[in-house]
Amino acid sequence: MHIKIYFEDKPVFLCDELTTELNELLRHPDAVFIDELSANALKSLLHEIVKPEFHAGVVIHKDLSKLKKAFFKNFTLIEAAGGIVQNESKEILFIERLGKWDLPKGKMEKGETEEEAAVREVEEETGVKGLKLKRKEGKTYHTYNAFGKHFLKTTHWYYMQCKNEQHLKPQSEESITDIKWVSTKNIKEPMANTYPSIKDILRIFFDEP
Repeated sequence: MHIKIYFEDKPVFLCDELTTELNELLRHPDAVFIDELSANALKSLLHEIVKPEFHAGVVIHKDLSKLKKAFFKNFTLIEAAGGIVQNESKEILFIERLGKWDLPKGKMEKGETEEEAAVREVEEETGVKGLKLKRKEGKTYHTYNAFGKHFLKTTHWYYMQCKNEQHLKPQSEESITDIKWVSTKNIKEPMANTYPSIKDILRIFFDEP
């Protein structure tokens, strides 16, 4: 098993075994491999990540939960939730924020469940109504810096369905400038200008039977 965390577009894998995928990744000359669980080793990795030549990182330990706890200690943790929304025409709902295509999502509020937060964020950011929550698709991890702090955000993704008749309204206060429905045949357009974590969760979605 592994946990994939993005630092911008650079992945760091926390794992309890080396898969074929990870072994291939480690062949890159600028990939970093760490096989010890120590504060100094993890801080060394975080130092390497900021270098332009850094390609990817792999940290391995037999106890993945222990590794995750030690790694996450270096960040202020944020929980978020969002939706992969599909209408009756099987189109996927995308939002444009800060020049990139994205899926609607946002921070969970105190006392909310993941499901409640996911539905609320989709409604607030897009104006879509009558959402039917179907299943959880998975979760993604990415980091960012703000106000001098290092944040690690876990986003819980849910598949939702809705009717075609919708009044879409971008939530401008969240820097959303456009919203559109995208058919499967045209999915490459937004996928060419989105975040790696969004590509990952949509691959999971489309690979399901």
